[in-house]
Amino acid sequence: MAEKRDYYEVLGVSRDASADDIKKAFRKLAFQYHPDHNHDDGASDKFKELNEAYEVLCDPTKRAAYDRFGHNGGANLFGQESDGFDMGFGDIFEAFFGGSATGARQAPEKGTTLQVNVNLTLEEAAFGCEKEVTVARNEYCTECQGTRSKTGTSPERCSACNGSGQIKQVKSSVFGRFTNITACPKCRGEGRIITEPCPKCRGTGRERHQRVVPVKVPAGVNTGNQIGIRGQGDAGSRGGPSGDLIVNITVQKHEFFTRDGDDIYYELPINFAQAALGTEATVPTLEGDTKLKIPAGCQSGANFRFRNKGITHLQDRGRGDQIVIVSVTTPDSLTKEQRQLFEQLAQSLGQPKRK
Repeated sequence: MAEKRDYYEVLGVSRDASADDIKKAFRKLAFQYHPDHNHDDGASDKFKELNEAYEVLCDPTKRAAYDRFGHNGGANLFGQESDGFDMGFGDIFEAFFGGSATGARQAPEKGTTLQVNVNLTLEEAAFGCEKEVTVARNEYCTECQGTRSKTGTSPERCSACNGSGQIKQVKSSVFGRFTNITACPKCRGEGRIITEPCPKCRGTGRERHQRVVPVKVPAGVNTGNQIGIRGQGDAGSRGGPSGDLIVNITVQKHEFFTRDGDDIYYELPINFAQAALGTEATVPTLEGDTKLKIPAGCQSGANFRFRNKGITHLQDRGRGDQIVIVSVTTPDSLTKEQRQLFEQLAQSLGQPKRK
């Protein structure tokens, strides 16, 4: 038979440890080695050893006898086999924290959070807007107001758990007695039974409705952004609050603007003559058309910036810019007269020199 280890060594405390130190040490190790929590080989034996050490050292009389006689003396106090250590994992919670680990009566629960999608134009995203979305959600029954009982009736206390919502079962094993706490199967942890269900919702306490919810879209949003609206999701359970609504944003592609962050880009096509001589072009912006003066000799790819004509910054003041990129186009077909003019121009200009 293996020699018993010193109880102080088992708990990892010194011989002059206080009762509080012993209690803390046991709490830490009991969580670590409890068979319901730790399925490693040897955990059960370790837990049994911890229980035996704690049962002695937590009792002032037994501890005094152990300090004097050790394992070989004081058998009348703690040397005989005990009736069993009646502390399951749930009981450890009760002993140290004042509550149980599992099986407590079900608490109010928040409703499910729902999601919807909304499409925006670039202009709506740039300046913000107000939209409406249709949401299909579960709401409290208008007949029973979510109680699930027929009007004029009340639920009865569950006879199986006496209204506690939990069932305690004590099991004995070679390691002692362990208490297992589970939710009552008859009332599903609620502590009460609906004897006369509401005929409108058939005892679910819920009705399905479609609701139109207004959404205030802030300026500057982009595809992938989300807007949260509290309390517009499914109704809660057991008196809990309603869930939330998440609005997923998608910004549609624009006819001729391209977005990059809070800046927008516009490609302005001009012909050779306009590029060579310069011109004044009409350029669209998010707020309407404006004029842009193109200087003579403008090259393809040149860009011009309109300050603060882009997208409103989502979390800051100001706006991005609009960048106009010039694209000098080459005609793919010419009239006879246009061809003659280009030939004359080509002879006049000569062969370009490498820069």
